[in-house]
This record gives sequence, C-alpha cells and structure tokens, in this order.
Amino acid sequence: MTDLVTIHSDRLSAAINPLGAELTHLRDAEGHELMTNADPAFWTGHAPILFPVVGMPFRETIRIDGRAYPMKKHGFARGSLFEVVATADDSVTFALTDSEETRAAYPFAFRLEIAYRIEGATLHIAATVANPADVALPASFGFHPAFAWPLPYGQDRAVHRIRFDADEPAELRTIAADGTIAAARKPSPLQGRELLLRDDLFATDALVWDDVRSDAVTYGAPDGPQLHIAFPDTPMLGIWTKPGAAYVCVEPWHGIADPEGYTGEFRDKPGVFEVAPGGEKRIAMRVTLEQ
Repeated sequence: MTDLVTIHSDRLSAAINPLGAELTHLRDAEGHELMTNADPAFWTGHAPILFPVVGMPFRETIRIDGRAYPMKKHGFARGSLFEVVATADDSVTFALTDSEETRAAYPFAFRLEIAYRIEGATLHIAATVANPADVALPASFGFHPAFAWPLPYGQDRAVHRIRFDADEPAELRTIAADGTIAAARKPSPLQGRELLLRDDLFATDALVWDDVRSDAVTYGAPDGPQLHIAFPDTPMLGIWTKPGAAYVCVEPWHGIADPEGYTGEFRDKPGVFEVAPGGEKRIAMRVTLEQ
C-alpha cells in the first residue's frame, strides 16, 4: 500500500497514488467526492494512466520491427510505481523511466512524467512522453478518469448527461468480443450534442469516438454543479461504465485498441504517435468544477 500524495487549493483537493500516478480522489471544498467509489463489485480503478498502449492489443501482443512482445490491455504504466520528483501544496509531478522489466514488453528508452496542479476550481493534468534515445519512440497515451455518477449534489442519476462542445455527426466504433476494434460502426447515441446517460448504452463496453471534433465536454445534471473536462491534445474519446456502477469514465485518448485481427507493426496502427530522438510530446487534460 503506497501513501497518497495530496494537493489542494481553496476550491479543490486531489489525492494521487504513486502506484500508476493514479488520481484517486478529487474533492470540492466541502469534501464531496467527485471520483468513483471504486466498488469492487464493478471496478476498483480510479483514473489509470494508459501507456504505452491504449485498449486491447490483438492477442495481447504488439510487434516492433517484426518481433512480437507481450502487452496487456492499456499497457504497464498503470501498474508501475512512479517516482515523486517534485511537490508543492498545489502540485506534484511523478516520473516513470524504462527498466529491464518494461523493455521486455516495450523495447525502448523513455521517460513518462505525469504532473498534477490545482488552480482554483481546476485540476490540470499534463503527461510528457520524452525520448532520450537516438531512434524514434512509438507510443500511445490515454487518460481514464472515473467520475462519480451521480455527482454528489443531490440530483438523480438518471438526469446526468455529457454535453460535447462541438457537433459529433460521425458513427462510433464498435468493440469486438476480444476487446479489439471491430470493422463495423454504429450510429451515434447523441441527441444534438448531448449524451443522456443510461446503463444500457454500455451493455457491450465503451462508446468510442475515433475522430472526436470536440476539445471538451461538460458532465453532470443540468440544474447542479458540473464538471468541465477539457482534452485539447487527444483526437479520440471513450466513455464507459459498467451498468449499475456509480461512475462514468470520460477517457481522452491518443490511441485506441488494435483493429480486430491486427498483426501489423505497432507504429503503424491507428492513434500511435512517434516522439523524435531527444524530443518529447505533451498531452494535457483539465477538469473544472463549475458551480
């Protein structure tokens, strides 16, 4: 059991677990919990960091330069112990670097930093993927925060919704039985720009936008405090829960599960970016409590 690191402002507080650099609690000034209750009957995660893959690799395998490597769903960062490299009352930065263990699954040198900072009613989260080597670094990255559904302000679960900040006319991707992305698509469940949350939407796993136009969504009940969730650097979005659970995940992704049956190179699959030798890529997310 690792000790959580707590940061705060006069409006919010957050507690982050060095195991996975995982946001575990986000609370308002009155102590209301805005994150999942992590009921083990459904899912014990809170907000895992997804790296170096997002979603399920076909047969839990990725291929680098023709060689197969074992890789679990969502990658290894979420189960790795990060080093705390900087702390202040309102901020903390965690870092993970490659090791013999990571190179057995992902044969690259890397440094992944996850920085949390609270400013007023906003939690800023910034991931930086750095490449210290002299060859290009292919990777995917995703956020996976699970917010309380319902939010703790007395509104009924059934009236909660997610409003996108742009029109999203495209059909959604569908998820195959093995967790990869099927070829078929399905109609969007949005009404205008709004997703009216219902358990049956998630009967067959997540809703997946593989080319989301929006840079932000707003989540909550229309007559109560809401969360504004901004993701300016990620071109894909997943929304997920398990029917009956007390959370909904809003997941900005730069990457996606393998296409069904995919046996190509990891660097060629949808959503994978490359970091140039000596370079870095920054991916940010913000969560603001709007009264």
